[in-house]
Amino acid sequence: MGSDPSTTRPPDSTPFTPYTLPQRRWLPWLLLLLAVSVIGGLSWYAIARKDQTAERGGMPRGRPPVTVGVAAAGTDSFPVELDALGTIAPVATAVVRAQVSGVVQQVLFNEGQLVQRGQLLALIDPRPFENALMQVKGQLQRDEAQLENARVTERRYRQLQTQDSIAQQDVDAQTALVKQLEGTVAIDRAAVRSAQLNLDFARITAPISGRIGLRSVDVGNLVGPSDATGLVTITQTAPIDVVFAVPQDAVPELKHAISGGKALPVTAFDRSRSKPLAVGRFLALDNVVDTQTGTVRAKARFDNAGGALFPNQFVNVRLKLRTIEGATAVPVSAVRNGGDGPFVYVLNSAEKTVSLRPVKRGLSSLDKTQILSGVEPGEQVITEGADRLTDGAKVKLPGERGKGDKGAGDKGAGDQGARGADDAGGKGAGGKGAAGGGEERPGGEKRRRDASGG
Repeated sequence: MGSDPSTTRPPDSTPFTPYTLPQRRWLPWLLLLLAVSVIGGLSWYAIARKDQTAERGGMPRGRPPVTVGVAAAGTDSFPVELDALGTIAPVATAVVRAQVSGVVQQVLFNEGQLVQRGQLLALIDPRPFENALMQVKGQLQRDEAQLENARVTERRYRQLQTQDSIAQQDVDAQTALVKQLEGTVAIDRAAVRSAQLNLDFARITAPISGRIGLRSVDVGNLVGPSDATGLVTITQTAPIDVVFAVPQDAVPELKHAISGGKALPVTAFDRSRSKPLAVGRFLALDNVVDTQTGTVRAKARFDNAGGALFPNQFVNVRLKLRTIEGATAVPVSAVRNGGDGPFVYVLNSAEKTVSLRPVKRGLSSLDKTQILSGVEPGEQVITEGADRLTDGAKVKLPGERGKGDKGAGDKGAGDQGARGADDAGGKGAGGKGAAGGGEERPGGEKRRRDASGG
């Protein structure tokens, strides 16, 4: 009879047990580790926030003193100056032209030469003008002779008139003839002077003193008064002027400075503002404001004896208006810029700390800055190392040893000594500690000997 396979078991099979989930014994440890991590993270965050809050309050924790450089605020003189871009303008420029027409016989100058007023520059062929002069001189002599004859005749007629030997009409006619000949002689004399002037114009001379430019004619050229370019151009270079623009806001102070009649010094610099070219004086101020730029044109004059300034040259102009005496001054490196404006760090000598002090800045020179308010003369300001400072930070000066460094050194020495003693004690314990039962402390060697009876 067949058996049911679902109720039949093999004789050698193990007892049947139902399936259960495996036991997770590591789960409590995982939860404990997670809790410890969360607590540690929160503790670290709280400590970090506390340190940041202490730093914002001016009490940095755990930071060594910062080595800084200091300088004392003092008093100095600050010049009130105006800086502008100027252009060199010659006092006079003359285009030398021929006053009479003729052929150039000689050119007596070199291009770029410095000439003086009245110096001979060129010579036009003078022969036509000499002939004209001789001709008008001959006419003058002839008319002067006729005038003299008419005057003699007039005197004779007047004598005969007294004797009642000549009519009055003849006397009047002779007097009129004398006056006519006097007019003719006057015209002849003017013609002589004109001819002489034309002859003089054949000698072309320099109308002003200055530097000659590039010439436009050569020997053999026909020149005349109608030539547009002329023979050459002369530019006066000593003295010479500088034209520059003054802001309209500075005009009242400038007018007040020149109202006393005092000469204001003006310095011309090169393009880099590093090399002074010449020193002159303020000359004049224009009478209108340029509406496009909001400036007023001004002019300064320089002797320019050495020729350092050249016409149409661009220069940097510095006009000194006045000088502020006894102003509070600090080095330029001491003033820093923050979100609330300029400030300085002032040294508290007793506590060896710094205080952040807002200041109002004034004029500046190459190495110093005027302080209008915030710092008094004699106070120590930080000039180096200010990038690592905050308000209330500890500092030390170069060559000093801060208290924190000394304490750290002492602590380190103590730790080193303790480690040395422990090493010595441990060595002794390794040798006799088992017999004597000594302690592993400084001086343990002696205790072990006492305990072992030695």
